[in-house]
This record gives sequence, structure tokens and C-alpha cells, in this order.
Amino acid sequence: MESRYNPAEIEAKWQKTWISFGLDKTATNSDKPKFYALSMFPYPSGSLHMGHVRNYTITDVIARLKRMQGYRVLHPMGWDAFGLPAENAAIDRGVPPAKWTYQNITQMRQQLQRLGLSIDWEREVATCSPDYYKWTQWIFLQFLSSGLAYQKEAAVNWDPIDQTVLANEQVDSEGRSWRSGAIVERKLLRQWFLKITDYAEELLNDLDKLPGWPDRVKLMQANWIGKSTGAYLEFTIVGMDEKIGVYTTRPDTVYGVTYVVLAPEHPLTKQVTTPEQQAAVEAFVKEVTNQSELERTAEDKPKRGIPTGGKAINPFTGEEIPIWIADYVLYEYGTGAVMGVPAHDVRDFKFAKEQNLPIKVVITPQDGEQQTSQAYTEPGIMINSGDFDGMASGEGKSAIVKYSEKQGFGKARVQYRLRDWLISRQRYWGAPIPVIHCPNCGTVPVPDEDLPVQLPEDVQFSGRGGSPLAQLESFVNVPCPSCGTPAKRETDTMDTFIDSSWYFLRYTDAKNEQQVFDSAKTNDWMPVDQYVGGIEHAILHLLYSRFFTKVLRDRGLLNFDEPFQRLLTQGMVQGLTYKNPITGKYIPSAQVDPANPRDPETGETLQIFYEKMSKSKYNGIDPEEALAKYGADTARMFVLFKAPPEKDLEWEDADVEGQFRFLNRVWRLVTSVDNMDAINRVTTKELNKAEKELRRAIHTAIKEVTEDLQGDYQFNTAISELMKLSNALADASCKDSPIYVEGIQTLVMLLAPFAPHITEELWHLLGNSDSVHTQPWLKFDPAALIADEITLVIQIMGKTRGSIQVPQQADKVALEKYARESEIAQRYIEGKEIKKVIVVPGKLVNFVIG
Repeated sequence: MESRYNPAEIEAKWQKTWISFGLDKTATNSDKPKFYALSMFPYPSGSLHMGHVRNYTITDVIARLKRMQGYRVLHPMGWDAFGLPAENAAIDRGVPPAKWTYQNITQMRQQLQRLGLSIDWEREVATCSPDYYKWTQWIFLQFLSSGLAYQKEAAVNWDPIDQTVLANEQVDSEGRSWRSGAIVERKLLRQWFLKITDYAEELLNDLDKLPGWPDRVKLMQANWIGKSTGAYLEFTIVGMDEKIGVYTTRPDTVYGVTYVVLAPEHPLTKQVTTPEQQAAVEAFVKEVTNQSELERTAEDKPKRGIPTGGKAINPFTGEEIPIWIADYVLYEYGTGAVMGVPAHDVRDFKFAKEQNLPIKVVITPQDGEQQTSQAYTEPGIMINSGDFDGMASGEGKSAIVKYSEKQGFGKARVQYRLRDWLISRQRYWGAPIPVIHCPNCGTVPVPDEDLPVQLPEDVQFSGRGGSPLAQLESFVNVPCPSCGTPAKRETDTMDTFIDSSWYFLRYTDAKNEQQVFDSAKTNDWMPVDQYVGGIEHAILHLLYSRFFTKVLRDRGLLNFDEPFQRLLTQGMVQGLTYKNPITGKYIPSAQVDPANPRDPETGETLQIFYEKMSKSKYNGIDPEEALAKYGADTARMFVLFKAPPEKDLEWEDADVEGQFRFLNRVWRLVTSVDNMDAINRVTTKELNKAEKELRRAIHTAIKEVTEDLQGDYQFNTAISELMKLSNALADASCKDSPIYVEGIQTLVMLLAPFAPHITEELWHLLGNSDSVHTQPWLKFDPAALIADEITLVIQIMGKTRGSIQVPQQADKVALEKYARESEIAQRYIEGKEIKKVIVVPGKLVNFVIG
């Protein structure tokens, strides 16, 4: 029945099957264990890249495997569809964001379906759909009623020419606006925040509940939360009742404080500045506040500051110390002020040296050698610290805090690096924040029955001025829902991280029009059993999703603490890259002779290396081209075989060709079977040697592939096992045996999760009427793995000279006899004295000769 393998024809035949296949008809059958397999949903840019192909293929293999293993599987897909690119497209192309976005979704859905993904498309969501963001708005109102959403002034990027707020991505490395080219300013605007800091301790502690997460991701999250234990201390301002509050993790160094630094934006800056310093301070504040946070805190830049002329009192020494402002202190961090201890802090030491400020040593190493040429930041013994002299640092910290509490100018404090989440965006293409500002009632939530607050379509996009929503009077002017007074609708939209912080919950009940989700359904499917996505989302997306889960749990909607049980962060796909090291220009591969890689314009020798695929580096591979040339199954096999899933993958055409050849071998093996009725023959006779060896190869493959697909999902080694089995079948001398047909069917079934189209076709060519993807996953027979014969290594004086086949059950005496009588051993021991024979059962015999 042999025929030709035609990927395009076979994939076109079966792709429609997968569109409905992902809908698990047994999803409500509670007798079966559940498995929720999820990929991070994509932004609908309009075209897939190879990173998408890798991500979604990994998750699909897991979903297909779990179905065959007897699980009811949830494997959904949706679109992270709000965000700035759609708005920029509206400005540049004159296309409404909704139209641009939905066109892209249609195109990308078709591309995904070409990959043969077993997705439940009936659960598809798009975050820009009113059916979805109605519930995003409802969730916001849950935060608001819980006291977890609030407004305060915060700094934004402001374009002084276009008169608009810019996202960080719209500010270039020189601090200029992407559109106008103006130097971006920092401006205070009233913004919405979510109180994620209320959950900081739980978010930190519950990382211990996630053994299925990579350690490095948990460490990144812990560092972002940044818990520290220290003291809050107050420094009285000379001549004023006001005090400067600082937080420090080193209260043992407080006697070494020689100055205090305020953030330029700190409300006390104006109050402490003397008339003589006013002009200089105002100029410095204006200059610094226009800089980005990154510029101000970069380690490689000098720390700039200016004295305010004001003074504070060190409460421990009673000494007056100067008050400075400096660029490296940010108002949003901690108290917006720091105490300067240059002898024991690297940054303070550098600043004090540059500004010629005093340096006072108060901690000395255990050996007593004082450091004066650099900051000493390790624990030690307290000196120059009054009654605390001689105390060890650890003891001194506690004593200082207790003393400050007793005196009323300090207390112990636990602090977090984590800040509350600023969710306001002065953009159009996002979920409107559902509140109304009334002159009588204040901030009033939009009633549930009035949700969603829909984005109006009659909006002009110029890229200038404030939010497009703020310019639309029909949107802004509304009556107060409480008292009917003319009021103003909130015109900020929500950060798109909001949308992705709960989408995995909506999938469990995606079409519910009455509720955000049915808690019974969501608690049944959640948490996600396997989440797959890029390491670039290791902090914010995962942290925000964990935060949302805990808040909704506390609102009685969920009965679990963490959203994602296991996390796989797949590596990047890298392409062959050509770069001129002199000009820095990247050269398209089509313009390069691989045998003599030179710049086609200058003739200079090019650098050749692998780097993350990018249009700007001309090193990308269009999935459409790869699928057209090799087929979806080959592309899937390549991205799974080339590297373990967590490692970066280098795209090489030769390796893709290798997988294409392998699938062709499988096709030829299966379609050349002439004796399919052999599978139905009952074999009562003892298997011959060839059959036993083939059956061992078959069950070894089942065992090894199954183990590779548990835990860390080593797809590459699993595919290697499939290649071994195909080789064993090709070399088998018992092709008329039922064992051979068993091997053929086993190969197709084990290959099915990896290459769904070819295996479905081959399964039907083998005479089956059902789907290979609904077959139960195979279990190996331990008895089949036991060999009748083993390979026994012959060693002379510890050096291997060859090997022989011996009965598997042979004891030590028999093994020595077989070895002595072997032709290999006789060449070396004949006529010589054997002083000792070492027998290692099942492995080797070593002769020690005189």
C-alpha cells in the first residue's frame, strides 16, 4: 500500500479536524482527572513568528499526550488584544484600532490552525471584545469596593509638543518622544493604582507552594518583591516642626549619618530650601525630574546632588547635618529620603567623595582594621556609637531600634521593594476605567447593570493632545449614577497587564453572559496544570496574575491560592545573523555568500552568529515559508527536537531537512506494510530471537518516551527514542510477524502528539476508523525488556579487548567459563598464568595474568 508522503495534502485533509478536536466532549465528566494546558496568549500583531510556533507546539504536545493518558483536557486560546500598537496603527494608517486588531486575529487564527493545534476554539476570547472587558471592568470594581483601588498623583512621561502622555516604549534612549522628537518631561498626573503591596508578604511566602516553577523565576519574583527588615527613623528639621522619615536596613550605622538626602520631588524639598539656595535647587529639580528613572539610578553614572541649605538633627548624636537633594533618590521608593552613611554604603561613599561630605566610621571589622579608602559594608563591631560601642552589628541593630522606639523617633519596620501597581493609561485602546467623578458624590463606580463602559468608535486619532477619550464630550459628560448631577466619566484606560491577569479564569467559562465565570466550573478546572511561555514574563505578568487570583479568592470567587501549578519558560528561537562589525549594520542572509561572508557594499568581512530572530536583524524565518516548504509536522518536530524546551534553539535548515527525512522514513515504513492482518493473529508459539529483540525495542521505546514526557518534558530525547524504534523496525528480519505490525502501530501512536497530521493519516491507512489521538497511551511490558542474552565485556588486565553474547541468567561460574572459552580471551590468555579473574555479573569478566 506504499504511497508518497505529501505534507500539504495530508495537512489540508486533517486540519479542520483539530478545530473541533480541542473541544473535550468529556470536559464535564468528573470521573476523569482534569488537565489544564495553557500557553501565554499572543498579541495579535498579524503574523506568527517562530517563537509562537515553539510555544504553542510544546503546549499542544502536552495536551495531546494527556488526552491519550485518560485526562479531560482544557487547551484554549485567545488574544491579548488591547495596547499601543493598534492605536499607533490608527494614527499611521488611518485604520480604526478595532478593525486592525480583528483583521490580525483572523489572520493569526488561521496560521495557528495550520500548525495542527488541538485548541478548543469555542472558548476563544479577545481582551478587546466588550464581552470580555465588561468583566475586566467588573473585576476592577471588586478591587475598588475592597479598598484595593485608589487614585493619587504620580509622574508620567509628557511630550511638551504633542501635549500627550507617552508610554515608556515611546521614549527613546536619549529621552526623546518617538513622534515629535521633543525631550520628554516628567509630569505629575492623578493616576489609578491597585494595592498589590497589601499582598506582598503572601506573594512572597506562597512561592514555596510552587515546586513546579523554575527556581530562577521564583528568585526573580522574590527579588522584585524585595522584602527587607530594618528601621524607620525620623530626623527633625532645624527650625521646623516637620521631620524627615527614612527607612534603613542598617540601623547599626546611624551614628555614621553625616547628611540626609531628599528626592527632588519630595514635598519637603521646598520647605527646607533656604532663600540663598532656592534658584539653584529649582533649576536642579527641573532638570532631574525630566530624566527617566533608569537614567537617575544607573550605576555607571555619577550621583549628582545639591545642598538645600536646610539642616536636620541626627536624633542619636544631636548633631546638625546638611539636607541635600540628589538624582539617585526617587520619591516613589520607600519614604523618598535616605540617610547618608558614606563610611558603610558604596553609593553614599561615592556621593560623599564627589561632594566633599564628611565620612565617619562607626563599624569596624572583627579584626579591628578600619576601612578608610572604601565603604565597609559587612557586619562588624560598632565604634564611635556612644553607649552602643563594642556591640556586634546584629546585636546593635536590635538595640538601636529598641532605643529609637523608647525615645519616640523610630520603630522596627518591614519594607518591600514592590510598589503599588499604576494601572492608568491615557490612551484609547484599552478597557475604560468604570468610574464617574461627581462634584457632589466624589468618585462613583459605574453600576454593574451599566457595564461594559464601551469604547466609542467616533474617535479622532492625531497622536496629539490628551487621551482621545478625554476629547469626546459625548463620552465624558454623564449624569452621576447616585444623584443625577452632571458629572465626568473617567477617561483613563487600564494597563493591558490587567487583561492578562485573569484571562486564564475566563477560559473555564468563556461564554458566560451573566457572571465573570461560574465559580464551580472555574474551581473545577483551575489551577492551570501546565503553563508555557517566555521568560520575559517571569516577573510582572506572573506576579499580577498571582495577585488577581488571591484577591478574587478573598472575594469568595475562587478556592485556590495560586493560578499556575507548573511553569515552563521556553527558550528563544535564534536565527543565523550577519553583521558588519565596523558599521554595526545587519546584512540580510539573501545578500551574503555563506562560503565568503562579506558586506555586499563595502566588502568587509562579516561577523556570523546566532541571535534572537528579529526583523531589524534580517535573521527571521517566516513560519508561513517553513510550513509551505516542509509542512507543519516537520516544523513541529524540528522545534521539539533541536533543543530542550527551556534552552534557546538555533534554526538550521539542515536540521529541519533531517526531521523531514525522518517523517518520510516513517511514512515509507508504515505504508510498506503488506500484512496488516498479522496484528489479529494469535501467537501461541514461542517468539524467535529476532521477534524478541524487536519486541524489546518496541517496549523500550514506550518506556523511554513516556518517561521523557513526564516532569521536565524532554521532547528532544523522546524523538530520539522514536528514531531508534524506526531504525529497529527498518532493520527487523521478521516483517511478516505480528510483532512487527505491533511495532509499526506503536511507532505511529508514540509519534502522534508530536506530528498529528501524518500520524492520523497513517493510522487510517493501517485500517483504523477512529482517531489515533483518542487511543489510550501505551504501557510497556516489563517482561519484554528482559533480554535472553546480554553483552559480556572481556577485559585483559583491565583493558577491554572485545565482547560476547551470553545467556542473561548465567551465574558467575558460567560467565567465567563463557569468557575463558571465547576466542577473544584465548588470544590473550592461552599459555599464560591467570593470577585472578574478576567477574562483574551482567557486565564484564577481567583476567589478571602473570
